[in-house]
This record gives sequence, structure tokens and C-alpha cells, in this order.
Amino acid sequence: MVSVTLWIVLAFALGLIARHIGLPPLVGYLLAGFGLSIYGFQSDPILDHVAHAGVLLLLFSVGLKLRLSSLIRAEVLAGSVLHMALIGLFMTVLFYYAVGLSIETAFMLAVALSFSSTVVAAKILEDKKELRAFHGRTAIGILIVQDLIAVAFLSIAGGQAPSIWALALLLIPLLRPLIYRLLELSGHDELLVLYGLILALVVGGASFEHVGLSSELGALLLGVLLSEHKRASEMSNALWSLKEVFLVGFFLQIGLSGHPTLEILGYALLLCLLLPLKALLFFFILMRFKLRARTSFLTGLSLATFSEFGLIVAYLGLKKEWLEPQMMVMLAVTVAISFAIAAPLNRYAHDLYAWLENRLQPFESEQRHPDDEPLHLGNSHLLIMGMGRVGTGAYDFLSQRKQRVIGLDSDTGKVELHREAGRRVLYADAEDPGLWQNLDLSGIHAVLLAMPDVEANTIAARQLRRSGYAGFVSATAMFNEDLEEIKNAGADAAYNFYDEVGVGFAEHVWEKLYPDKASVGLIDKQ
Repeated sequence: MVSVTLWIVLAFALGLIARHIGLPPLVGYLLAGFGLSIYGFQSDPILDHVAHAGVLLLLFSVGLKLRLSSLIRAEVLAGSVLHMALIGLFMTVLFYYAVGLSIETAFMLAVALSFSSTVVAAKILEDKKELRAFHGRTAIGILIVQDLIAVAFLSIAGGQAPSIWALALLLIPLLRPLIYRLLELSGHDELLVLYGLILALVVGGASFEHVGLSSELGALLLGVLLSEHKRASEMSNALWSLKEVFLVGFFLQIGLSGHPTLEILGYALLLCLLLPLKALLFFFILMRFKLRARTSFLTGLSLATFSEFGLIVAYLGLKKEWLEPQMMVMLAVTVAISFAIAAPLNRYAHDLYAWLENRLQPFESEQRHPDDEPLHLGNSHLLIMGMGRVGTGAYDFLSQRKQRVIGLDSDTGKVELHREAGRRVLYADAEDPGLWQNLDLSGIHAVLLAMPDVEANTIAARQLRRSGYAGFVSATAMFNEDLEEIKNAGADAAYNFYDEVGVGFAEHVWEKLYPDKASVGLIDKQ
């Protein structure tokens, strides 16, 4: 119990310090793990279970925000395989000829270091609200393919193929109606959280692991399976706090996994010099698939880490006596340092791109990937961002009054439903900085920000003004304290969601009670 108390206190203290000096808290958690390791502390089963649960909940939450169709792309499938093949070959040659390792050791190290961290990339993209951005979807897709390759490699190299019962998991999509029905019956409180835990840890995690597959991959795919349900976002929000707390255990565990002596630290830092090479290779591969320089750069930077999955691959090499025990410690420290490097770099990724833009843009193809094409709003005069209930109500109200209105939403499933209903709605993520460079607002007279997330509305208002838009901007928020923040970001007006619901409700009652006086402000007292 003393060790658990120490973990919590030290993680909080260093996480708080990291946050206040402009670094992500996870850097503080890693340093806490290193500090505990130096003083002889080691991970234990409690921390292992907490860390594993945090990873599964994170990947399940990521899956809830993705669409499988957006992952099955040429740039994802071919890009990930090509990158692993090239970087693996380069590292094998480097370790064999330049370092003088045996071919088996060189190959195993190269494979272990060729993976990128799914957990860190997902965490960074989620924190920046960029999971649905094109570069976010591309990065997560590449990581899923890497995880599948890792499972196949471990099965072949370890001589342990997945159980024949793994085929039964193909039937899980057939259970979607039952999974959906249970979600609808779970309500909005603790049962919803418990159901999310069952799906992430039991159905997606333990069942996949039991038949010889990756529990992490299972949790991610279960989330994707549920992503088209209208309550997927609600479940993600319900699990958010639990996931964040459990993930602290993961970063502590990584820090505790090895005692960083000066010699090991030196070798680990040398290995981290390969990170720019990984990022650059991703950049040029993705450019070959006609992605913009910005998209390729942000994707490559998201993937510029070494992976915790590489430690599993390295452990296989240790069992086969291809790697020495101290190499495992060196790899653990290397992985942890790569996390600490990636976190602040990705926080300032857009600023870094702005600094390098003139040097990177000449590599762009004249042709554009369809998802990177500029967004045309036609002859519309009114733009609604966020087509949930509020946005849909506003759209219908304006359309009935013969206004030329168009809607944008970051949920592809929702976009399709609106199109089927006859509304003009396009896919776009307001929190994607790349959107604003591709959006022609010259014909738009007013923008209505109706997204449920106050941060999304604030970002959109700020980006609208930065892009030079001078028209009227209005927004909604659920709390009065958020109204001023949105106005400070550039909105001309902001309204409390609940206040407006009350006004709208009263208007409907007024029209029913006094249809002949619906346009009169007051009625005579009877």
C-alpha cells in the first residue's frame, strides 16, 4: 500500500510540474517511473493490471471515434507495410555492419524499433482533438496495420499460432444488434460505465487474448464496431476520467521497466536519433500517395516514437537468446525517452509545420488526395458547424424560410443520415487546423457554431477570425461561464443552450394557445 501511495503522490507532483512548464503531464509520469526505478522500486501486479486496463480503455475510446471505412485506404495499408519494410531493412543493416551485432540480434532489434506507439499517438491525438482529422485517421490506421503485423510476427517467430477459436471472433459483428440493444438499456449513469468496461476489457480485451490475439487490437476493434451508434460519444465521455487515471499507471510502468544507468542512457539516446528518420520516411511515403505536406508532416510526427509493442517482440528475442538481458533494459529506456520526446513535439506540431512550411511544400504533388481537397460550400450564405439536435433544428428553421444554408459535421455516419434526409451537409472537423486553409468562406454571411463541445466552438471561432472571415459568428454553450470565452475567441454572440431551449419551448406553447396572436409580444389580461 505504501508503494501505491508513493506512485500516486509522485505521479501527481511531477505531472503537475510538467504541465505548468508547458509539457504534457505524461512526461512527468515517465519521470516519476524513472525516479522510482532508480530507488529500487519495481512494477507489481496491481500496477500491471491498472496499466493494461488504461491501454484497453484508451484504444476502445479511440475506436468509438473512428469509422472502419476511413482506415481501409491505400495510404494506410501500403504506407504502413512499406515503412516497416524499409526502416526494418535499414536498421538491420546498420546494427549488423556498423555496430557489429549478429544478424539475429540486429534483425530482432530492427523489428522491435520499427513499430510506433499506438498508445502515445492515440493519447496525443485525442488530447489535441485531432482523432477525426485526416492526419489523425491516417496515423491510427497505420498503427492498426502495425499491430496486425506484430501479431502475425509473434505467431510465426514464436511458433504459436492463434487458437482455432480465434475464427469465432469473426462472428462478433453479427452480435451488433444485441450490443446496440444493451447499450440502449444501460441508461446514462454507472451502468453505462460498467457496460463500457465489459466491452473494452472483457469482450474486446480478454476474449481476444484468450484465443492468442492482441487484447489491444480487440479493444480498438470493439470500439470501431460501436462507433456508428448514436450514443458512442456519450460512452466515450463516460469512460474518459477512468481511462485517464488508469493510463497514468501505463506511463509509470514504462518508467519502472528499467534502471537507466549512464551507459544504458547513452545507448538509448543514440537509438532515439533514429526517430527523425522514422518521421521523414513516413513523410515521403505519404507524399507519394498525394497527401498534402501538412498532413504528411503531422502524421509522421505522430508516429515518431518507439512502441511498447516492441518490448514484447524483444522479449521473444530474449527467450530465443538472440538478445541479451541488458538490451531489454536499454530498449525499455529507449521507448520511454521516445515518449518524452514525442509529447512536447506533437503539442507544438502545427507551429513546427508553420516554421518548415516553405521547405516542405515543394515536395507536394500537383494532384491532391480526395480527403485533402479544398471544401467548396457552393452558393450557400449561412454555414452551420455541428449538425446535432441544435444544428439540425437551426438548419430546418432557416431552410423553411428559404435561406441558402449548408451544414458541416465531423461524424461521417451523421453526415450520411442528413444527406438521406435531403439536407446539404459535408464532412469536416472544425478542430482540424488544416480545414481552415481549405475552406472558401467568401460567400458566407453568417456562421452558426452548434457543436456540443465548447472547446470545439472556441477553436472554430478563433480559426474563423484568423482565416480573415469578417462575417457574423454566433455560438451556443451549455454553461454561462463558457459564453465569454467563446466571445473572446471571436464570436459576435453566444447563447446558453438551456436558456434558448426554454424560449423555444415557450414559443411553441404560445403558438398552440394563441395561434391568432403568435406574432404579438403580449396578450390582454382576461
